[in-house]
Amino acid sequence: MTAISGLCIEDMTVGMDATITHTITDQDVRAFADLSGDHNPVHLDEAFAKTTPFKGRIAHGAFTTSLISAVLGTRLPGPGAILVDQSFRYRAPVRIGDTVTALVRVQEVDTARRRAVLATECRVGDTLVVDGITKVMVPARPAALAAAG
Repeated sequence: MTAISGLCIEDMTVGMDATITHTITDQDVRAFADLSGDHNPVHLDEAFAKTTPFKGRIAHGAFTTSLISAVLGTRLPGPGAILVDQSFRYRAPVRIGDTVTALVRVQEVDTARRRAVLATECRVGDTLVVDGITKVMVPARPAALAAAG
């Protein structure tokens, strides 16, 4: 098994960014409903969803923001990063068939505390569907840890 490593706090700089893009499928929405236990018919039942202000099925907001988690855990900062705090604003619905791009951008780096503040967003085309702020704890290089210890 090959070890996967993420960035160390010393490698992070303001302005760095990373993305993941995913097209939402009916299977995604149904699997997320089963995993989360959220079987709200606005996500699963087209006839019901047509009676809502959305006029059709929408993906779970938490599924959409899980794409941000995927960026955090695999790309920026990557493996080893630990989520400390997160807030989101849901701006527009995401529908089955939409292609969502999740973006994470470094806003602040606190090397001494091994913390980073990240601006996060999800877009469908040019439409902002989610935005927020995420704070993460990021590993230091082993030499930096030894010097601090």
